[in-house]
Amino acid sequence: MMWGCKSRLSPPLKLLFYMVPLILVFGFFVLIGLNGSNNYWAPSSLLASSSFGNQDKSGDFIGQRVAGGSDDKQEALSDDYNLQRSASPPLSVEAAAVPSQSPSAAEENEILDDTMSSNFPQSRLNDSPAVTPNRIQHTYSSLDRLEASLVRARAAIGKAKSDNQTNDPDYVPTGPMYWNAAAFHRSYLEMEKLFKVYVYEEGEPPVFHNGPCKSIYSTEGNFIYQMENSQFRTRDPDKAHAYFLPMSITAMVHYIYVRDSHDSQPMKQTVKDYVGVLAGKYPYWNRSTGADHFMVACHDWGPSISGAVPELFGNSIRGLCNANTSEGFRPSKDVSIPEILLPSGTIDGLIGGPSASQRTILAFFAGGVHGPIRPILLEHWEGKDTDIQVHKYLPKGVSYYGMLKKSKYCICPSGYEVASPRMVEALYTGCVPVIVKDHYVAPFSDVLNWNSFSVEVPVNEIPNLKKILMGISTRQYIRLQRRGKQVRRHFEVSWPPKRYDVFHMILHSVWLRRLNVRVHASADL
Repeated sequence: MMWGCKSRLSPPLKLLFYMVPLILVFGFFVLIGLNGSNNYWAPSSLLASSSFGNQDKSGDFIGQRVAGGSDDKQEALSDDYNLQRSASPPLSVEAAAVPSQSPSAAEENEILDDTMSSNFPQSRLNDSPAVTPNRIQHTYSSLDRLEASLVRARAAIGKAKSDNQTNDPDYVPTGPMYWNAAAFHRSYLEMEKLFKVYVYEEGEPPVFHNGPCKSIYSTEGNFIYQMENSQFRTRDPDKAHAYFLPMSITAMVHYIYVRDSHDSQPMKQTVKDYVGVLAGKYPYWNRSTGADHFMVACHDWGPSISGAVPELFGNSIRGLCNANTSEGFRPSKDVSIPEILLPSGTIDGLIGGPSASQRTILAFFAGGVHGPIRPILLEHWEGKDTDIQVHKYLPKGVSYYGMLKKSKYCICPSGYEVASPRMVEALYTGCVPVIVKDHYVAPFSDVLNWNSFSVEVPVNEIPNLKKILMGISTRQYIRLQRRGKQVRRHFEVSWPPKRYDVFHMILHSVWLRRLNVRVHASADL
């Protein structure tokens, strides 16, 4: 026999000759797959993929913010989305597969196993887990448990959309003033039950832990004071869902800014230094790159001064009166808070007014001429029509609040900035707000449907203002006024705070945005 000559094999041996190599190759790839499967647990979703007030016009979810992780990535929500009041953002929370009742410790570990393990590298779990039938037990951090509690809250809120309304001895939201009354109510109750905020103690008054309580910036000072004395405050930062920066931009303008200098750098440096101190002393800012931190500011310069720290501007939850989308306000992560003027520091004497039938003036405005919109309003209506009472200055002896209470509609135009106390003044006195603003996100728009209790007039329709208002039937006007009276409770300032008042509504808006943030500790922690 010569090498190279073909051998003749029987059919069974020939088949075996071809099958053996195939079996060996298959076994080799199986072994590789098994070795590679131990890196992470099976995929599962930590949070449902939807959020309040964070949808496009079709109601679809846009994105979810992810903070922290080994590479500190930030998954940004769409910057293109501006929450217009004419849009219809129903409260949309997709229920996660977790129980609605409070679980036992063992059940909680099972929930954490099912919903969280895919988001954390195995190196962060227990190196020697105890093996039980069909389940591996792990030890989870306080952050893991906090995130799991938010999963359960989201599930309860999502379930509330299809359940009967929950009883509440104080107030049960209902009616077209809410995008989804049942979801809002459940969310509010979940906030009361669960939400904890850590207030940083660093910083000295009056710039920190202080603020005005009587000027048009009173919302800022009142919130700082009430947050520091609130039942939602925790002294243990490891138990907090969110972290509050108790700094007052208004106080910085008063104490740091050099009048007429046009130099905001000293104030920006103060904010930068303050965040630097907190980031150096605590792990929480760096852990989330600021995404679970929040601030409040009613001064017009709040947005620009917050820009001193890019993470504060781009990641953190900013509660702003000047909620202007053209200046970087993002409804998906920022909170629009109402500007409220309290001449005496309280709402005493400001609430209430005559019925609809006793109001003799169709529409009213009085205020200084500044910004691009008010000059147009005065040009077309000042002294032109007794039904549309537009004044630069009120005549002597005429009460501003008295005029609000005599009017059916109160015109609320922007000044230099979009924020104005006029919208709240109108609601306080039973006057229907007429909002004339560009790029503005109205307060609590994630929950409240402003179209149901106010009128929006585009700037280019100011010449047709009377025609628009006269075109609203008496029946519809009465509905608008009645609904405004009902939602007024959400804008009232209370001492101490009352459920569903403005303090709780601001905090609830922060809570909603915190629900849409996943915080991952770094892998080396």
